[in-house]
Amino acid sequence: MPSLDDLKKRIKSVKSTQKITKAMKMVAAAKLRKAQENAEKGRPYSQKMQNIISNLTRSINDPENAPKLLVGTGKDETYLCVVLTADRGLCGGFNSNICKLAKNNFKSLLEKGKKLKIIAVGSKGVDQIKREFGKYIIKKFSFKEKKQITFLEAEIIGKEIMHLFQNNEFDKCILFYNNFKNVITQIPQAQQIIPVKNDSLKTQKEDVLSYEFEPEEDEILEDLLPKNISTQVFKAFLENAASEQGSRMTAMDNATRNAGELVDKLTINYNRSRQASITKELIEIISGAESL
Repeated sequence: MPSLDDLKKRIKSVKSTQKITKAMKMVAAAKLRKAQENAEKGRPYSQKMQNIISNLTRSINDPENAPKLLVGTGKDETYLCVVLTADRGLCGGFNSNICKLAKNNFKSLLEKGKKLKIIAVGSKGVDQIKREFGKYIIKKFSFKEKKQITFLEAEIIGKEIMHLFQNNEFDKCILFYNNFKNVITQIPQAQQIIPVKNDSLKTQKEDVLSYEFEPEEDEILEDLLPKNISTQVFKAFLENAASEQGSRMTAMDNATRNAGELVDKLTINYNRSRQASITKELIEIISGAESL
């Protein structure tokens, strides 16, 4: 049985931890408002961009002469998987859920005999993926020094994807991230961004639009298609930022509550041990007095 001094130190330690988790919860709650607002504002833009690209893909009559970013390479052999996770922990199952979905996809692709290449964004994702799939990781990115991810960071990832695609390093690209629904729920997503999947958007036939290009189709698509890659990556960053803060807020709230319950239990044990010690001393005093 621990001594009174040990129990006292343990209670003090848990209370200190409780103060930290409570402070982290409040910080996460403050950051969540801004992150959620950014994610919600970014959705219409990325969705519209995806709609345009999807419509362009469906309207192509000659796939052989169409841009490869729209129709793909025509092969289905090599997959590039971009896994977006956080650089910081203490956010519940946020990183684990993304990596779990990604790992299941990796195993499925390898079982089908596909070639796999991985770009890991975020140190926490690298730590979890490298145990089983370390040999497939071709590039690692970390933005730990950045307080807030901007479009510039998304462009870095987008340019790397484009560089690999132009060098015929892969046939299809899949993006893994968490889609923010609410504070409690964040849904892991696997989004194919090269080429765009036609069934990824529930578009009716009458919604398929015909576009007129000014100045030239090739000139516009040459700028638009790479920008769409960076836009989808940036959308994933925004969704991840909101999901991370929501998950951290929930995790820290649970940790604070658990710390409070543990303090209560330890306090009861401390009081019982203290009472037992006092009773024992009284018995010894009384026994000594009677012996005289």
